[in-house]
Amino acid sequence: MAHPSQLGFQDAASPLMQELLEFHDHALMIVFLISTVVLYILTVMVTSKLTDKLILDSQEIEIIWTILPAIILIFIALPSLRVLYMMDELNDPHITVKTMGHQWYWSYEYADFPNLNFDSYMIPPQDLNPGQFRLIEADHRMVVPLESPVRVLVSADDVLHSWAVPALGVKMDAVPGRLNQMTFVTNRLGVFYGQCSEICGANHSFMPIVVETVPLQHFENWALLMMENED
Repeated sequence: MAHPSQLGFQDAASPLMQELLEFHDHALMIVFLISTVVLYILTVMVTSKLTDKLILDSQEIEIIWTILPAIILIFIALPSLRVLYMMDELNDPHITVKTMGHQWYWSYEYADFPNLNFDSYMIPPQDLNPGQFRLIEADHRMVVPLESPVRVLVSADDVLHSWAVPALGVKMDAVPGRLNQMTFVTNRLGVFYGQCSEICGANHSFMPIVVETVPLQHFENWALLMMENED
């Protein structure tokens, strides 16, 4: 989760988020390089007393500042396309979870486990246990197995919502009447928090998302226990 006064991204909990962080660092270094060069040129032009009216018609400069930005854009675009295709890649997911956005809570349905579905509401501040976080704890967590491809189908029942978990590098709009999908694989155990990222009404900020990753055996035990409780 995010921390007070945090400036950077959250620690990655999935290979996709790791790739996004690496691309961010790659692009940021290019931005710093361009900014430094531009600042140097501006400083030289302002402080220099030398002038040359013929430089305004320099064909060489025109070629350089046309080709150089194109090369820089290529160095940014190629890694960007790679990450983009990774985000859309889907290789035989182990489980599929259907997520529905409502005003103002989330509901989850595990397609591979009959009768395994539940609603997830924010825990009111007065009901929090010691160590739980205000406004981002949910009474039911979306539990997924560790290192297993998970497909999430996202939709909404009423208005636009958005299902987002920054540590996993996933964010998908929940649109009424449309079924969007995304995939992720977690590479470490933990509890990861997100929130609805599309303004959806008065209680938009009170519909948190909590994803918990557990070992496969623990996930199977949890699924069986949840189905027994439903029965």
